[in-house]
Amino acid sequence: MDGVKLTEVMKKMKLKNLTKEVDVKKIVITQADINRPALQLTGYFEHFDRHRIQIIGYVEYGYMEHMSAASKRKHFEKLLSFDIPCVIFSRSLVPDPLFLKIATKHRIPVLSSDMVTSEVMAEIIRWLNVKLAPCIRIHGVLVDVYGEGVLITGESGIGKSEAALELLRRGHRLVSDDVVEIRKVSDDTLIGMAPELTKYFIELRGIGVIDVKTLFGVSAVRDTANIDLVVRLEEWDKDKDYDRFGLEERYTEYLGNKVVCHDIPIRPGRNLAIICESAAVNHRQKKMGYNAAQELYARVQENLRATPKTGKRKRKT
Repeated sequence: MDGVKLTEVMKKMKLKNLTKEVDVKKIVITQADINRPALQLTGYFEHFDRHRIQIIGYVEYGYMEHMSAASKRKHFEKLLSFDIPCVIFSRSLVPDPLFLKIATKHRIPVLSSDMVTSEVMAEIIRWLNVKLAPCIRIHGVLVDVYGEGVLITGESGIGKSEAALELLRRGHRLVSDDVVEIRKVSDDTLIGMAPELTKYFIELRGIGVIDVKTLFGVSAVRDTANIDLVVRLEEWDKDKDYDRFGLEERYTEYLGNKVVCHDIPIRPGRNLAIICESAAVNHRQKKMGYNAAQELYARVQENLRATPKTGKRKRKT
């Protein structure tokens, strides 16, 4: 994504616009990082990143209060002459009238937040990291199963949505059906969400589209979920050698991040919902340090070592 509109940030963070004359509709945020312009208020502008949101906290505000009138005019003018996205005053601090006047002249929005400085910074950075993260769309279904984000993929019509519906009936939560937006927020974390157009809807062949939020309630949906596990559904192939022990993890890759992947063959009589539940719980156990396959392998090896070898000895002639 190229950027996030400032109006979205204002709505998400409940920011008040103190410069009503400044048009904020065309301003776009392109960086998730934030700057506190303490050094800039002293006149130091080397390495100043004008593309970041600027936040004035209690420390910066206290310094501004003790500046002389000449220093205020000089440094406010210099700071606000840069094409910065906006300036946010935390803790509902009231900006100097001169600051607002110069900001209005340079068409820089000045916003206000009720939150303390550290909280508003952390929340904006967290939210922008998701919104500005590299993004792809894939065909699949994302469900929160026991707190694990399970991405169900496979050919169209193989039963992904039906498996998701059964999981919902068993108390789990839908994130997205049919199309999943995957965002890379770090080298270890992928987050999945639904496009706004299809949010909370599931398509079932032969029935049509159903509204999960209306049918099952708000407790049956989530806006986002980490992608912890991929379950890939495929038609049963009797000639294919499927993994029966799970001693070695198999992975698939999205945006350069590897995710554990299980290939599940489909045939009549297999309950996909229970299989997905079991895969999620097993994956969670592995993250907590217990691997059932390795435990079984260790027991077998121990049993082989404990079993005495028997054999007939040759008679001497």
